[in-house]
This record gives sequence, structure tokens and C-alpha cells, in this order.
Amino acid sequence: MSGGPIAQDWEPVVIRKKAPTSAARKDEKAVNAARRAGAEIETVRKATAGSNKAASSSTSLNTRKLDEETENLSHEKVPSELKKAIMQGRTDKKLTQAQLAQLINEKPQIIQEYESGKAIPNQQIITKLERALGVKLRGKK
Repeated sequence: MSGGPIAQDWEPVVIRKKAPTSAARKDEKAVNAARRAGAEIETVRKATAGSNKAASSSTSLNTRKLDEETENLSHEKVPSELKKAIMQGRTDKKLTQAQLAQLINEKPQIIQEYESGKAIPNQQIITKLERALGVKLRGKK
């Protein structure tokens, strides 16, 4: 072999994969691999992450009405005529509060609240009570 001395190029050649996409960077495996490699990992907490702020921040209709109300700050309660009518209808059919509650698929506590006048009137429940007792509970509005 004659020719001149053979020179070798010892420059390192670095072959890299393309940079990970943003979705891959957030992937748990990629984060763990980066930790092992000793790369910097930045954690950023989003403003409302993990809290149920969005669902609870909108005020419901009743609370807004209460806020706008100036003098009497309380929810509408069951009128005494309605309490008496429910009790009368229930006793006429010889039902306990629990049995009546079961008939209309509500908790016994709801019947108790209506008869004691503590409940906030709900038209759907009143309709169920009218059907179950066969009594007209709502007068002409």
C-alpha cells in the first residue's frame, strides 16, 4: 500500500431525533425520561386547574333574586294553606310521610319540610303531590 499516510477524522458526529412536540413533552414517560437525563423540567399550574371554580362561579337564579331583593332577605316558604292541604290529603289517604314520599319518589325529609313549612316551594314536587293525593294544591294564580 503505497500512497501517503491515511488521515482519520475523529470529529464526533451527533445524530439527534427531532424535538418532541408539545403534547409529547407533557407526556409522563417523556417527563420521567427528561428527569433521568437531568434536563430542566418546568411545571406550570394553570389558573383554575383542579378547582371547580367554573361550575360554582355562576350564581343560581335564586341567589341572584335574593341579592337583588332589598328588604325581605329570605327564600319563599311554603304557604300555610299548602301545608294544611298536604297534611289533610295525606291523612285522608291514611298515608305516613314516608309512604307519601315513596309514592312520589322523593325523600321523607322533603314531605316533612313541606308540612313544617321550611321547604322552598318546587312546582314539580307540588305537581307530584297533587297527583299522588288526588288533591288540587295550587289555587288559581
